[in-house]
Amino acid sequence: MEDQPPIKWTTTLDVAAPATYASKDLNGDKIILPQSALEQLLAASTSSSVSTSASTSASATNPLRNSWASTSSRAPYAFGGDPYQQLPSPLMFRLVNPSNNNSVYAGIREFSAEEGEVLLSPYLLEALGINLDKRISGDGTDASSNGFMRPQITIHAKSLPKGTYVRLRPLEAGYNPDDWKALLERQLRENFTTLTNGSILSVSGGKGEVFRLLIDGFRPEGDGICVVNTDLEVDIEALDEEQARETMRQIMAKQQRAPGTAGGSSVGQELNIWKSVSGQVLPGDYVDYELPSWARSRILEIEISELEDEYGVDLFVSPKSSRQRALPRESEHVFSVFNYTQDGSKRISIEPSNVELENAESILIAVHGYLPDSSSAKPTDLSPRPFKLRIKNAMTVERAATPGSMDAEVQERSPDDEQCKNCLQWIPKRTMVLHENFCLRNNVVCPQCRNVFQKTSEEWENHWHCPHDEAYGSSEITKAKHDDIYHTERQCPSCPFSTNSIPDLARHRTTLCPGKIILCQFCHLEVCQEGDPFNPSAEMLHTGLTEHELVDGARTTDCHLCSKIIRLRDMSAHLKYHELEKAHRPKPSICRNANCGRTQHGVGKNGAVNAGTKMGQGPGNDIGLCSLCFSPLYVSLYDPEGKALKRRIERRYLTQMMQGCGKRWCANEWCKTGRANMKLEPKPSTAQLVLPQIKPLIESVRDVQKPMYFCVDEANQRRRKLAEMLAAEGDWDLEWCIAACEAEGANLDMARGWLINWAPSKE
Repeated sequence: MEDQPPIKWTTTLDVAAPATYASKDLNGDKIILPQSALEQLLAASTSSSVSTSASTSASATNPLRNSWASTSSRAPYAFGGDPYQQLPSPLMFRLVNPSNNNSVYAGIREFSAEEGEVLLSPYLLEALGINLDKRISGDGTDASSNGFMRPQITIHAKSLPKGTYVRLRPLEAGYNPDDWKALLERQLRENFTTLTNGSILSVSGGKGEVFRLLIDGFRPEGDGICVVNTDLEVDIEALDEEQARETMRQIMAKQQRAPGTAGGSSVGQELNIWKSVSGQVLPGDYVDYELPSWARSRILEIEISELEDEYGVDLFVSPKSSRQRALPRESEHVFSVFNYTQDGSKRISIEPSNVELENAESILIAVHGYLPDSSSAKPTDLSPRPFKLRIKNAMTVERAATPGSMDAEVQERSPDDEQCKNCLQWIPKRTMVLHENFCLRNNVVCPQCRNVFQKTSEEWENHWHCPHDEAYGSSEITKAKHDDIYHTERQCPSCPFSTNSIPDLARHRTTLCPGKIILCQFCHLEVCQEGDPFNPSAEMLHTGLTEHELVDGARTTDCHLCSKIIRLRDMSAHLKYHELEKAHRPKPSICRNANCGRTQHGVGKNGAVNAGTKMGQGPGNDIGLCSLCFSPLYVSLYDPEGKALKRRIERRYLTQMMQGCGKRWCANEWCKTGRANMKLEPKPSTAQLVLPQIKPLIESVRDVQKPMYFCVDEANQRRRKLAEMLAAEGDWDLEWCIAACEAEGANLDMARGWLINWAPSKE
C-alpha cells in the first residue's frame, strides 16, 4: 500500500483553560483544535496529493482525477464531501512550548475549539510544563481579562511510525504489574494515539490509586511512536536495583497477606439465614458476602460480634438490584453502622417495608477493617481483626436489657437501696457513707454524658465530646475516627458534590450521583446513570429513568405484537396499551360447523379478527358458516326463502350418512365413515330411515346457535381438536382458541403464544 504524503502545516494557538470547556473531558494525548485548523489541514492535504501525483502528464492536466486515483488505494480518513479532500488516519501533531522548548506528540479529538485556541489534556499540559492554575482567576474567568498572558504553543502536523515496543519504568517502588497491566492496556487503546519518549503516563487504579510510569525507549527508535492499530510489546523495568528490591519485598509481603491466608483477610462467600460465619479483615480491606435469599416479609437483622475494640471493624450493606450494582464500600453504601454497642457488637436492622429492598436480587454485605489516619497519636496495628457475622430474620428487633440500662436497674433495685449522688449507682443504705467517701475521692462523673470514670484512669484523661453533635468517647483513636467520618471534607469523584460526612457522601453516591452504577434496562450493561444531580431534567423526574436510559432508550425497535416502530423507553407503556385493548376485545364468531376449526370472518395479521370481512372476503351467508364450509352449498339461484338451500343441506347430510366421505381421518358423528373411524354404532344407511333423523337438523338451519355437522379436511379438523384441548385448560374461551389455531395452525406452542398476546383470559 502506498504511503500518504506528509502534510506540511504549522500554527500557533493560545492554550485554553479547561474551565472554559466544561463539557469537554479530555484524556490521554488528545487535543481539540478550532474549525479553521481543519480547513487548513484539508487544503494542505490537497496540495500534497496534487504535488505528489504531478509526475505523470495525464495527472498534471487533471489534478482532481489524480487525487481521486491516488487515494483509492489507501484507507483514508475523510473529512468533508469532496473525494480529493483526504486526511491521513490517524492525524498526529507535534506540540512545542516556546517558553521552555518542551515538546510532546498528540492526537486529535475534534475540531470544536474557539478560534485562536487549543484545548489540551492534563497529560499534554504536564509534558509541556504548562500550569494553568496560576493563570485562572478566582471566579474561573479567562486569565487574559485579568492582565495575565495565556501560554501559547506551536503545533506541527507530524507523521509517526507504528510502534512495536515500548519500555516503561515505574516512578515508585511497590508497583505490581498485575494491579494495573489491564488498566494500562485499556487506557492506551481508548485515549492515546501517540507516545512520547520521556513523558509520564498516569494510570488510575480500581481503588483510587494512581500509577505513574516513565516512558523510556521505543522501537523503532525515535522521539515518538503511533500506537493505533499496531501490536505493541510493553516491557516494565525498575528505575534501579534498589527500587526493584523494594518492589519485590512489597509484592512478597502482599502475597503473605493475600485473602485466604493466615495473615490476610477472609474470603467472602454466600450466606445463609441463622448460620454464623467467623472471619478476619485487615485494616483498610473489605470482606464481601452475599445473602441470596431471606424471608422478605420479616425484619432482616445483620450483626457482627466478637470485636476486639470499638473502632476496628465496620459493617456496610447494600441491596443488589438494577438500580444498585456497586459493592458496599465506605463511601458508597445504603446501610452502615459505625457505633459500638454495649454488648460488643454492631447491628443493622432492615424493615421489610424499606423502599431500598424493592426488586432486590440479593443483599451485599461488606465487613471493613478501619485504617486510622497515619497522623493519629498511636501507631497503626496492621494485624487482622477478627469478627463473627450472623444474619437472621426476626418478627421484631431484639432489644435486650443490658447491664446499666433502666430496665436492668429496675429489676435489680432493692427497697433498701439508695442512689449515690456522685456515680448514680444504687447502694445499700447501711454502706452509703463508706461508699460516698471512697467514690468522691476516686471517681468523677462527666457532666454531659453522666458516665463515671476513675480520676486517674486513661479513659477519663482521653474522654471527649464532639462540639458539633452528641457523639462522645474515651480514646484518641475513637475521636480521630469520629472526626474522619463526620467532620472531614470529602469530594465525590464523579461530580462536584462535596460534604464533610461519609454517610452523606454514601447517600449521594447511591442515589443522585451521575457515577452511580446501574443495570441499564435497554442495553443490559452495567453503566453509570449519568445526569445532573443538582438540576435533574423534567423527563427524568417524569419517567423515573436515568439520563443514560433516556438516551439509550431513544433507540427504536419493532413491537413484536403490532410491528410498529416504538422507542425502547416507550415500549412498556405501548405494551400496557395492548393489554388494555386486549381486555375489551369481543369474542370472534366461529363457524357453526362443529367439526370446523375456523372463525366466520377470518383472522388476519397481528391478531386482527374479522379480517376477511374487512377485506370483502367474509362468509357471504346468514346461516353462520365460514366461507370454506359454505362454498359447497353456494349457487347463484335466487332463493329468498331458503328452500333450495335447505334441500342442498339435506342432500349433503344424506350423502354423508348413506355413502360417507371416505376419509380415514374423519371424526364426524353424522358421517358413515366418521362413525366407522370412531367405532360408533352405525346409523341406518337408507334414505327412508335417515330422513327422520336429519329432519331436526334441517329444521334448525336458521337457528345459528345450533351446530351443523359437515365433513372437513384433515388440517381443519386437527385445528378444531387442538382448540378444544386449549379451551379445556380453562384459561381462554373456545372462540379465541379457534382463532389462535386458525392463525398459527395446529401448533400448540404457537397457538398458546397467540392467545397470550391477543386473547383476553377468563376472569
